[in-house]
Amino acid sequence: MTNSIKSKIVGTGRYHPKKIYTNDDLTSMMDTSDEWIRERTGIKKRHIIDLEAKEYPSFMAQKATEQALEMANMDRNEIDLILYSITYSEMSFPNTASLTQLALGITNKCPCLDINAACTGWAYGLELVDLYLKSGRYKNILLIGCDVPSSFLDWEDRNTAVLFGDGCGAMIFQGVENSSEEHDIHLTKLACDATHAMNLALMTGGIRNPITKEILDAKKYPQTLHMDGKVIFKNAVKTMTDLASSILDKMNLNQEQIDWLVPHQANIRIIEAIARRFDFPMEKVITNIEDYGNTSSATIPTAFDEAVRSGKIQRGNKILFTSFGSGLTSAAGLITY
Repeated sequence: MTNSIKSKIVGTGRYHPKKIYTNDDLTSMMDTSDEWIRERTGIKKRHIIDLEAKEYPSFMAQKATEQALEMANMDRNEIDLILYSITYSEMSFPNTASLTQLALGITNKCPCLDINAACTGWAYGLELVDLYLKSGRYKNILLIGCDVPSSFLDWEDRNTAVLFGDGCGAMIFQGVENSSEEHDIHLTKLACDATHAMNLALMTGGIRNPITKEILDAKKYPQTLHMDGKVIFKNAVKTMTDLASSILDKMNLNQEQIDWLVPHQANIRIIEAIARRFDFPMEKVITNIEDYGNTSSATIPTAFDEAVRSGKIQRGNKILFTSFGSGLTSAAGLITY
């Protein structure tokens, strides 16, 4: 590993579908209310893809990446690796990263890889980015977090459907040699506790339970997301807090030395519980769940891009990430922007 190389974010972008479901819209689909949703989740609205308009994950990634390329002042063929975090792929195969290369018109034949760690996928990709850049193997890496939970939700279940929305965030990282600036991915930590894997799962559509007429007729397995909310809430708060704390301990830093915490946007109650447990002021926590809901692996990169473009996050800021998802996967990381 070449220690003189630092991993720098040079461009960010995001895309959310144009169609919006407000909480009031959901009242016609299920037994719920705007007040009930806001009090329990902090969400007011979410964006949902339009398949008739071909608003596919590769399209969303194209739009988000074009913004990131413009910020980076970079040609698309300077990207030499695409990492794409997505839970429910655009197709079974080819992977969505390759479809994104096609949508972007990249002709340099750069490698394309999908990552599936559910809501934690983008944070898993962050560690891969850092390792690849600091090895000197790649110079410019595009890391995308995109998910379309609307495609596997039961729109009559208020315990799950109200939580999620669709979206995509893109970041371009560059390996910079012999830089005197502080920018870098300092440390990442990944984990998984598979003992609770079935508490957040989509059980059909894979090899174990393929979508066949027999499976559908038997109705043995749900065709939509299954989630044990109490188990997920408890594990999410503890795990994200513990991982974030371990990052600071390893870096010999305290909360006062962190400019911003950017957590996975699962539920405002989870975010507030993490802030309390972590002893971190909410005014230093980046959130966008109110307008977008839980967009799975897109939450961190979209919230980060929004904060950069609004002027909240500035160059030189220390940013702490923490995330949690199906698997049960989890991750945390520290960067200087």
